[in-house]
Amino acid sequence: MSLVEDIKMIVGLIPIKLHLQKLTDRSQLYTFLLSHNYLIWTFIDSSSSSPIYQHLVSLKSLTDCQKASIKGHLVDSNNKSHRIFSFFSPLHPELFPGSRIIDNFSDCFSFNLNNKEKNGQIQLLNNMVIELSLSLSTAIIVMDASIKNDIVTSILHVHLTNHLVTKTLHHVASVMSTEAGLFMIRCGINQACIKENMSKIIVVTDSIHMAKKIFDTSSHSYQSHAMAILSELCCFFAVNQSNSIEFWKCFSHLNWNLHKTVNRDSKSLNPSPMYSSKMSWNYCRKSDCNDIINHWKMTFQVSDGRGRQFLDLVDDNLNIIKPSYTKEGP
Repeated sequence: MSLVEDIKMIVGLIPIKLHLQKLTDRSQLYTFLLSHNYLIWTFIDSSSSSPIYQHLVSLKSLTDCQKASIKGHLVDSNNKSHRIFSFFSPLHPELFPGSRIIDNFSDCFSFNLNNKEKNGQIQLLNNMVIELSLSLSTAIIVMDASIKNDIVTSILHVHLTNHLVTKTLHHVASVMSTEAGLFMIRCGINQACIKENMSKIIVVTDSIHMAKKIFDTSSHSYQSHAMAILSELCCFFAVNQSNSIEFWKCFSHLNWNLHKTVNRDSKSLNPSPMYSSKMSWNYCRKSDCNDIINHWKMTFQVSDGRGRQFLDLVDDNLNIIKPSYTKEGP
């Protein structure tokens, strides 16, 4: 092991070979961000696609023996299609210019990004609850999600007139917390909209960037939930132009009363659901990256050159520091 490799280990830069392998694995996933009328789908044998025309030399028309003898990027992408859910819909009506929610109802949604110190933020949230405590037309949705052993636990509470009227709990395996969070917002808005005379919805979350994905018109892999939420909101706003939704930021460390309850409940549960045979697009992307990192760590730990140029580095508890990885890579 060279001196350069030891330095890369310390600063968190994986070897270029493994980095290129990670990029290759991820590039195979981008096929599933393409519309299903895209030409490449006519070659791929995927249950999630239904092309009008199947090419004569498509992978679906080949025997298992022929598939085993073929190597290449297309085959690797095809293999990934059997372990991933496709959530991308670039031709959804909600994305057409002129039909988008930002075109027709831009004044009906907002984000409260208060940047006050801790006590100031708590007071602001308390004032909001007190102000709306007597309103029969306003629902406050408080939500949180936690991850244990690749299982996301999501909890949301819907409050009306200062009373908890709905409590929803979901467990899901092999997805990212953003996907679980968007699903909870989707459930919360649905629960609020079925209430009579509802005119205002408040969503309190510790992940504002997740909520902003709902109104992101660019291509992203959370569009399945985002489109469902937008469709619900368009109907809600169309009923009355004065109807609105607000997203409030509330970090867990604030220990604000309503959010503290859902945060505590989400972390206290230890679910053991049946694992799905497929994963979401983003979780598959994360899984590929983790496989590369684990391979790098294992290679480094068994290397004969380990520790020759540097002494073993230890943390405050005298545990040997393992190779780390900078976010998104070099």
